[in-house]
Amino acid sequence: MYSDKTMEEIQLADKPKVNAAAGVTYAWRDLNVYAGGGNIIRKRPKAHILKNVSGVCEGGQLLAIMGASGAGKTTLLNVLTYRTRKLDITGDIFINGRPVDMRTIAGVSAYVQQEDLFTGVFTVEEQLNFNAQLRIGKDVPQSERKRRVAEVMTELGLNKCANTRIGIPGRIKGISGGEKKRLAFACEMITNPLLLLCDEPTSGLDSFMAQSVVRAMKRLTGLGKTVIATIHQPSSEVFAMFDRLLLLAEGRVAFQGTVEEAHIFFTRLERPCPSNYNPADHFIYSLAIRGGMEEECRQFVSHVCDSFRDAEGVEVRRHIDECMEPPKSDDALASIKLPKSPYRASWVNQFAAMTRRNFLEQIRDPILLTLKIFQSLFFAVVFGLIYLDLDKDGINLTAVTNISGVLFVFVTNMTFANMFPVVTTFSAEMPLFLREHWNGLYRTDVYFLTRNLVELPIFIISSFGFILIAYYMVGLRSDFENFLIASLIIVIVANVAVSYGYMISCLAKNYQTALVLSTPLTFPLLLFGGFYMKPGTIPPYLDWLSYLSWFKYAFEALSINQWKGWEEICLDIPFNPLYCNNTISVEDEVMGHLGFDVNNLWIDIGAMLALMVGYRLLAFLFLLTKTIR
Repeated sequence: MYSDKTMEEIQLADKPKVNAAAGVTYAWRDLNVYAGGGNIIRKRPKAHILKNVSGVCEGGQLLAIMGASGAGKTTLLNVLTYRTRKLDITGDIFINGRPVDMRTIAGVSAYVQQEDLFTGVFTVEEQLNFNAQLRIGKDVPQSERKRRVAEVMTELGLNKCANTRIGIPGRIKGISGGEKKRLAFACEMITNPLLLLCDEPTSGLDSFMAQSVVRAMKRLTGLGKTVIATIHQPSSEVFAMFDRLLLLAEGRVAFQGTVEEAHIFFTRLERPCPSNYNPADHFIYSLAIRGGMEEECRQFVSHVCDSFRDAEGVEVRRHIDECMEPPKSDDALASIKLPKSPYRASWVNQFAAMTRRNFLEQIRDPILLTLKIFQSLFFAVVFGLIYLDLDKDGINLTAVTNISGVLFVFVTNMTFANMFPVVTTFSAEMPLFLREHWNGLYRTDVYFLTRNLVELPIFIISSFGFILIAYYMVGLRSDFENFLIASLIIVIVANVAVSYGYMISCLAKNYQTALVLSTPLTFPLLLFGGFYMKPGTIPPYLDWLSYLSWFKYAFEALSINQWKGWEEICLDIPFNPLYCNNTISVEDEVMGHLGFDVNNLWIDIGAMLALMVGYRLLAFLFLLTKTIR
C-alpha cells in the first residue's frame, strides 16, 4: 500500500475539477460474446468469451478495465466500440439511457487504439491539421479548425514537438513513444468527443511516460469526458489515478467499483494487498490462471465472481439499470447532431488532403524515389553496353535475333522494375488505411485515386529515362517517329506493370503475402509473351492467358515498330553490306516467324491501355472488399 503522503500528493496533482454534466453515461448490461463454431463441414462448439458482463462509466470518470491475459478486456472494448467481426453478441448497450448503434457511437466517441499508426513524414502539427481537416464538420471555418488544433496541442503538452516529424523507424528520426501516444490522443480529441475509449494506452511505455499519458486522460475527465481504457500492469502511481475499476476474469466480472472498494472487497475474500505492493499486480495475479494450478485458480476466480455478483454487484447492477432508464430532460447527447454520412469532410476536401499527404510522402522520404530513378538509368546503361550498336555491321539474321532479344528484355525489365516495388504499396499501408477509413477520414476511392495520381509521374519519368538512354545505345531504328512510339510503348508497359502490382497488393492480406504471390501470378504471363512460345502454339485451354499478358502486346508492338517498312535483310554468311545474294523480306519472313501481324501496332497499344485500366479497377475492387465490416 502507499503512504498517506504519496496518495494525497497523487490525488491533488491528478484530480481536476470535474464538469460531469458535460459528459455522457455509458452503460452495458449482460453482454455475452461467442466466437467460432466452425463451418458447415466441420462444426465446433462456440467459445463463450464474455459471460454476462455489465458495467457503467459516467461523465468525468476514468474507468480502467483490467485482468489477466485472456480475461476478455480487448473483446469487451471492441464490443463497446462496435469494431467486432465474426462474433455473436447479445446484451444491451446504452448511452444516457438511449440504445446505441454504430452511427451513434461514431458520432459521440473516439477510439485510441493500442498501436500508434501515423504518416511518418508529417510533423505533429501537420498530422493534427490533417485530422482536423477531415474530421471536423465541413461547415466549420478553417480558423476554427486551427484554433481547435492549438487547443488540443496545449491540453496534451505537444507544443514543444509541434514542428518535429513523427518519424519512420530506421529511416526518419522522430518523436518519442510517449509523444506518439499523446499524439494519438490528440488526433481523437480533435472532434471534442464526449466519450473516449482507449486500448492499452500505456503498453510499451516506461513508467514516467505511462504516468504522463494517464495524467492526460485524467485531464480529459476534468473537462467532463467519459474515459474507458483497458490497462495492462499499471504502476502504483498510475493505478492511483483511476476513478473506477472493472476487473475481468475468465470472461466474467470479478469486481467493479472504486480503488478503495477494491481493497475492501479483496480483504473480505482473505486476499488483502500486502504493504508496499502494487495493488494492480496483486489483483491481476490473484485472478490469473497459473500453470500447474489451473483447477485451483479457476475455483477461486469463480468464487470471486460469484461473491461480487451476490454482494457488491447487486448495488452496481441497480445503478446500471438506473443509467439505462430514458432521460427525463435534454442532456449532452441530445444537442449532438449525428452525421448522416460516416465522412465529415466533402469529397473535394478529402481529395485535397490526401493529395497533399501523398505528395509530402514522396518528397520528404526521397530514398525510394531516388532508388527508382537510379535503377532505371543504371539498367539502361547496362543493357546499352551489353547490346551496344547491334546494327553497326548492318542488319542480318544475327542482328534480327539479338534485337528481338533486346526488345523482350526491355519489356521484362520495365515490368519487374516497376511491379515489385509497388506490390507492397497498399498491403503495407493497410492497417493505417483501414483505421483512418473506418474512423471516417476519407473514402476508399479518394485514397486509391490520390495514390495513383501522385505516383504516376514517377513511373512515366523513370521509364522514359530508361528508353531515352538504351534506345540509341543499342542502335534501334533511328527515326524519331519510331523512337517516340517505342517510348510510348515502354511507358505504357511500366504503368500496366504498376497496375498489376497494385492488384496483387490489394488482393493480399499483408505485404509478405503480396511478395510471395507476385512471382507465381506473373510468370505464366511472361511465358505467353511471344518470346518463349510462338503465338498459335499455346494449348487451347491456356490460350486465354495470353490475352491478359502485356508482355505479348508490348513485344509485338515493339517488333512492329522496329521492322515495319524494312523491306529485306541479308542472309549471307559472312555478311557483306555492299553485296548480298540471299535476302528475305522482314515483314513477310521475320514477322511471320515471330507470329506477329504488322497491322496490330495500335491494337496492341489499345489492349495494353485496357489492361492498365482493368487491373487498376480490379485493384480498387479488392481494396473495397477489405473495408466491409
